[in-house]
Amino acid sequence: MESNTQNRAIALAAVFQCVDGVSQVANTGKVDDTLFNTCINSVLNDNAGTAVELYGSLDNLKTGLTSMLYQLGSGQMTPDGKAKDMEATRYALGLLHLEKKLNNNPEMFQQLLQGIQDTQKKLEFFDVGHENITASLAEIYTNTVSKIGPKIMVKGEQSHLANPANASKIRALLLAGIRAALLWRQAGGNRWKLLIERGKLQKQADSYLNSL
Repeated sequence: MESNTQNRAIALAAVFQCVDGVSQVANTGKVDDTLFNTCINSVLNDNAGTAVELYGSLDNLKTGLTSMLYQLGSGQMTPDGKAKDMEATRYALGLLHLEKKLNNNPEMFQQLLQGIQDTQKKLEFFDVGHENITASLAEIYTNTVSKIGPKIMVKGEQSHLANPANASKIRALLLAGIRAALLWRQAGGNRWKLLIERGKLQKQADSYLNSL
């Protein structure tokens, strides 16, 4: 993975897209199918040659690019007058932190990779968005990332959070967020890059959105 702002912008947008999916499930009990499948497929896709190919197309990351553009802004309001979602930023930073800890734990990282490989075999029988695939990825997250800590405490409507199917979707999306955070690191991303390059990342996200 080439280390450049373009790839870092895609990776960070993917993190925010996964976070947006988590928020959708937690607060409404539903999630956009395209958003969800794009995030989940990125975990299971091992044939991508570029960051864009990992997510199918830039258009598939439109939600993440938009969210990233707003969340990195210096103001407290989005361009359309809505308050910024501080929970989204907290989730995103939490995922970047957890991926770093996972990278420093080779045994746990290998366990995660093995779980993904086992799940990939299930694609012979189930579509990416099938509940069996979601449950498998959720279990991987529970058995690996969740044990590293600190856990990401997801807020939302309790009735939605208590639903087992929703809980699986949230964990699967968080695992996809870890995948995106790994891409961020592979593209040269780190905490300093996030601070120093915030303007560049916004500009790149804006450029991507204008190309759609």
